[in-house]
Amino acid sequence: MNDIEISQNAEMLPIQEIAKKAGFSEEVVEPYGHYKAKIDIFAEKERQKLGKLVLVTSINPTPAGEGKSTVTVGLGDALNDITGSAMIALREPSQGPVMGMKGGATGGGYSQVIPMDDINLHFTGDMHALTAANNTLAALIDNHIQQGNELNIDPRTIAWRRCLDINDRALRNIVIGLGGRFSGVPREDKFDITVASELMAVLCLSKDLNDLKNRINRILIANNYDGQPVFVKDLQVGGAIATLLKDAIKPNLVQTIGHTPAIIHGGPFANIAHGCNSVLATKTALQHAEYTVTEAGFGADLGAEKFLDIKTPVLGKQPDAIVIVATIRALKYNGGAKLADLKNEDIEALQKGYINLQRHIKNMQRYNIPVTVSINHFVSDTDQEVATLAKLVEADGVSAIVTDAWAKGGEGSKVLANEVIALANSDQGEMVKLYDNDARIEDKIKAVVQKIYGGSNVEYSAQALKKIKECVTNGWDRLPVCMAKSQYSFSDDPKQLGAPTDFTVHVNDINIRLGAGFLVVLTGKVLTMPGLPKHPAALDIDIDSKGEITGLF
Repeated sequence: MNDIEISQNAEMLPIQEIAKKAGFSEEVVEPYGHYKAKIDIFAEKERQKLGKLVLVTSINPTPAGEGKSTVTVGLGDALNDITGSAMIALREPSQGPVMGMKGGATGGGYSQVIPMDDINLHFTGDMHALTAANNTLAALIDNHIQQGNELNIDPRTIAWRRCLDINDRALRNIVIGLGGRFSGVPREDKFDITVASELMAVLCLSKDLNDLKNRINRILIANNYDGQPVFVKDLQVGGAIATLLKDAIKPNLVQTIGHTPAIIHGGPFANIAHGCNSVLATKTALQHAEYTVTEAGFGADLGAEKFLDIKTPVLGKQPDAIVIVATIRALKYNGGAKLADLKNEDIEALQKGYINLQRHIKNMQRYNIPVTVSINHFVSDTDQEVATLAKLVEADGVSAIVTDAWAKGGEGSKVLANEVIALANSDQGEMVKLYDNDARIEDKIKAVVQKIYGGSNVEYSAQALKKIKECVTNGWDRLPVCMAKSQYSFSDDPKQLGAPTDFTVHVNDINIRLGAGFLVVLTGKVLTMPGLPKHPAALDIDIDSKGEITGLF
C-alpha cells in the first residue's frame, strides 16, 4: 500500500482518548470532529516540569528523499512504546507544497500522523485564519491611506504584503488600486505565501495571547513621508488582528498510526522563514511528556540553525539530543550519482557525497548538543553501503543507527530511540551560541555563512546595505538573523551539491520583522512566493463519490 492507503486503513482512536493519554483534562479539549482537537492551553494550569527535547533535522534535501518527518514519527512511536510518555510536535503542512511538488508533511508508511488527508488539507483552519488576518491588515493599511492618511504613510515604503497559501507566481508583483479614486490609491504590491508571512512567525513565537498582540503591534508596516517608521500600533488595529487569531493560536492535537499524541501547529518554511513549529506547541508537549520529538524544516543548515539560534531562546529550553536523518540514496546523489542510478550500489559516490552529512554533523556538534545519525533505510541499500556509511559516521565520533520507520513504524525505530534516550540523559552542559545578538548585523550573517555554510565571503546589494543602515539608525540591529536561502545547497546556488567551500553568499535584501523578532536576510534567488512545477501534485489528486481521496501524497 502507498502512504495514503496506509493512512486511510489505519485504526484511529477518538481524540478524547488521545487527549486523556497525553494528560489533558476534558475542559481544555475542543474537538474538531472525531479525530482532531484544539487544546485550550490558556485554560490549563501551567506545569513547571519539562521533559526531554529531541530535535530531528537532516542533510540537504534532494530528489532522492530523506524522510525526516517519517523518522520523527517513528522515533516518537518508539519512545512512547519504551517509556510510555512521548509526544510529537510538528509543523502544519502548507497547501503550496501539497498541491505543488513536495507533497504533504505528515510522515510516510507506518510512521504517519493521522488523519493524513485532513492534516494536509484544511486541518483546523489555522492557515486560513492567518491568511485572513494578514490580508485584513493589508486592507486596513490601504483604507487608512484612502481615508485621509492621518499617519502620513508614504505608499512607496509599505512593507506589509498580502498573502495566499498556494504557490502562485502571478502574484509575486502586482499593481493595486486601479479603477479611479474610489478604488484606492494605486501602488505596486506583492504577495507572499502564507507560511512566509510575518504573522506566521509571530504566531509561532508568541508565548500567550498578550504576547501575540504585543508582537502584532510591533510589526513595521511602512515609513511616513518624514522617513519615520509606522507600526501596527499606530493604526490601532493590533487587537482586531489578534482577535482573528484567537483560535489559531491554540495548538492542534492528533495522533500517529501508533496512537502517540501529536501536536501539529504553525508552519513556517525554513528556506524563507524560521522553519519551526510553535513555541506553544513544543512547550505544551514538553509539559505533558517525558520525551518530545520535534523537527525543523529542510537541512540542518536552515531549520536546525534557526531552531537553535531563534526559537530556543524564546522557548527557554535547549534540545537534549539532535538526530540528523540521511539516506544512502541522497548521499550518493550528492556524490555525483544520477537520479536514475541511485538503486545501484555505488560506494564511491557514497563516500564522495558523505561530505554533506559530515558538515551537518560538525555544525550540530558546534552547539555542544549530543548528536546521532539516523540512516533512513531503503530496500535498495546494500549491506556494504550501510556498513560504509556507518563507518564514516562513527569515524566522526557519532553513532549511526539504521532506522526502518517507513515499513515498521515505531518497531523499526527502537534502536534509534534507545540511543536518543542515552544521549538525552547524558551530561551535555550549556548550548554554545553561534553568535551574540549584540554583534553587528554583518558579523551575524558572516557567522552563519562561515561557520554553518562553509562559505568565505558575503556580498551586499545597495538595497541590503540601506536596510542595515536603517536597522542601525533605529536600534533594530540587535535582532537575530533569519537566513532565506536555497535548501538544496550550503551555498545560495542550488546546483552546488556536497559541501562546497570558499564561496560567496549574495545578500539581496533584508526584511525587517520586528513582530517576529528577527531580520530575514534574502540571499541568492530565493523567493517568498514560490511557483507551481510543470506537473503539480494537484493533477494527481482526486476524490470519489464516497469522499475517498486519492493521489494526495
